[in-house]
Amino acid sequence: MVKRIRWTERKFEFNLPPGVFPNLLVRLLGTAPRIEDLTKWLSNEELSFKSNGKWSIKEHIGHLIDLEELHEKRLAEILQGKGTLTAADMTNRKTNDANHNLKSIAELLSEFRRVREDFVNRLEALDEGTILKSGIHPRLNQPMRIIDIAYFTSEHDDHHLTIIKEIINIQTQ
Repeated sequence: MVKRIRWTERKFEFNLPPGVFPNLLVRLLGTAPRIEDLTKWLSNEELSFKSNGKWSIKEHIGHLIDLEELHEKRLAEILQGKGTLTAADMTNRKTNDANHNLKSIAELLSEFRRVREDFVNRLEALDEGTILKSGIHPRLNQPMRIIDIAYFTSEHDDHHLTIIKEIINIQTQ
């Protein structure tokens, strides 16, 4: 089996053409149904299971909810012409403190759908010239356009979906 690259070790080339933007918006909206498809048959115990002290499935979903605020903030910063974008909290304090395991899967999925639809609605309202505006991503130290925020977020979603699948596989072995 191929070993998954850690998120912080990923490198990105932000060079997608504007015509890919509508595809990215559909991909962003597709994360919630994909999570639901992966988790719909799991018990609360399976959804809250922590392997080796790492996040549970519920915590990964909660993390995606928690990060929508960062995506929204970066979008606003680019639209305001800010040079360097807000850095992510690499300690993930918000997620670690949130007690996502106490929430139902229905509550988590509903909240994720709501915040994600709000984000995509904001993106859909932008024209081609606007989605090419950029700011500097602080960790990657490179320009990140609004279209790249959509791509980066989609990749981050897939990263966590992959981990969710790995957690499911650990429990079914």
